[in-house]
Amino acid sequence: MNNAIFKFAKPVNEPVKAYAPGSADKTLLKNALKQLSSEEWDIPLVIGGKEIRTGNTGKVVMPHDHRHVLATYHKAGEKEVQQAIDAAMLAHREWSGLPWVERASVMMRIAELIATKYRYLLNASLMLGQSKNPMQAEIDAPCELIDFLRFSAFYAGQIYEDQPYSDAGIINRMEYRALEGFVFSLTPFNFTSIAGNLNLAPAMMGNVAVWKPSTTAIHSNYLLMQIFREAGLPDGVVNFIPGQGSVIGKVVTSSRDLAGFHFTGSTGTFNKLWLQMAENLGSYKSYPKIVGETGGKNFIFVHPSAPAADVATAIVRGAFEYQGQKCSAGSRAYIPSSLWKEIKERVGDMLKEIKMGDVQDFSNFVNAVIDEASFDNIMDYIRYAQQAPDAEILFGGKGDKSAGYYIEPTVILTTNPSFKTMTEEIFGPVITLYVYDDNQYEETLDVCDRTSPYGLTGSIFARDRYAIATAFNKLRYSAGNFYINDKPTGAVIAQQPFGGSRASGTNDKAGGPLNLIRWTNPRTIKEALVPPTNYSYPFLSEE
Repeated sequence: MNNAIFKFAKPVNEPVKAYAPGSADKTLLKNALKQLSSEEWDIPLVIGGKEIRTGNTGKVVMPHDHRHVLATYHKAGEKEVQQAIDAAMLAHREWSGLPWVERASVMMRIAELIATKYRYLLNASLMLGQSKNPMQAEIDAPCELIDFLRFSAFYAGQIYEDQPYSDAGIINRMEYRALEGFVFSLTPFNFTSIAGNLNLAPAMMGNVAVWKPSTTAIHSNYLLMQIFREAGLPDGVVNFIPGQGSVIGKVVTSSRDLAGFHFTGSTGTFNKLWLQMAENLGSYKSYPKIVGETGGKNFIFVHPSAPAADVATAIVRGAFEYQGQKCSAGSRAYIPSSLWKEIKERVGDMLKEIKMGDVQDFSNFVNAVIDEASFDNIMDYIRYAQQAPDAEILFGGKGDKSAGYYIEPTVILTTNPSFKTMTEEIFGPVITLYVYDDNQYEETLDVCDRTSPYGLTGSIFARDRYAIATAFNKLRYSAGNFYINDKPTGAVIAQQPFGGSRASGTNDKAGGPLNLIRWTNPRTIKEALVPPTNYSYPFLSEE
């Protein structure tokens, strides 16, 4: 019997490779890009460790060159969804009963495979399939996913170690059971690290998952599934079922064994599935745990004491990295009139330098948006601003989808703080600026707080510490991740646990112990060492 009491050491964040000119890393990444761009994969479902091909297929294309097919993938029907649920439930008993160190060891092996053997291939898959430049791919998966896995093993140990106090004559302990059922993980296109974590965070705590990946991230997600299997994740612990969301959601939400829902995506989709679960509430074995990160309308708020150069850089990086397709991307900014001219000039100068194009040209800062539907939606917002009397396009505003789904980094200026592009999530390379009078700082903070239904990220730029404290308090519920003198993107695992509330989700802080503990079903155990032998208590005596 292995009776060692083992602890994983606290990890450090995975170093980010720079892919500088002449480096071995750059050569290896370019080789991986060449390899994957020359292949066309056939992507099956993976249920209970078995590959299933349904014949109902779709295509995976490069967003920056949509004539180039990377893969054909098979779609799950209702029958396959039920098979995935059955496979998960079959795996549940052994996986949930496995000592936690054994589960954590699988997670650590996945992390190591990604950090070494599959680093460049996974990077290349993200670049080609999701149109990320080398830096955006590197900080997503591998780096963030490696951090998710290593820190989850460390945090799990802390959770299991946390035990109740025992009084004289008794032993009290806490068992952190897995949920009684399966977790449905519905994952986004924009972060492959999140797709991995939505499955593996519950699995770390002994749960099993039915995974519906985003259609536009299937290439990298399938590569992850292959890595999971190579690392020794037992069959059925994670079941990979691409397909139509409405078909999969209908079967999953009607299953008696649904025990959890782990989600990142749009607020509308999250609300719809929550309602479906509410309609089936009486049929579930237990109340499902619901953890979701949804939309954002993230702000950059500037005080007159802020340095204009810092603000301009935050606007360009915060709004336009990965084409603004981050839940945390800066999409509205409040600029004091005294700084407006300088900030405008600096932003314009940067945008003149920025190049846009294919991810395989490493000099391109901006690449394509994810698909045609996204392109059309973003361009609709830009056209609305072009025609509105209370807005104008300062920079950008053009799009071309003839070869790839390219949209220029676009800056809108409005005189209306409630303008459509100041309030609605766009999820593209568009930021709207509102210029306010310097003496209206606190009033404009109030406007910022009530403008959007979301509460994900936001930042304040100021040198004046009193102004920072004022913004910190007035915007208390406006952002679950609040940045001081920094852009509102780029949260790092274990440094800035990520999540927001309001219409942005349940704020269970992905990458930290708060999220992991949601995937447990605790049982308190009390053992009396010498039980009483008589019912009577002292107060029953007359004297």
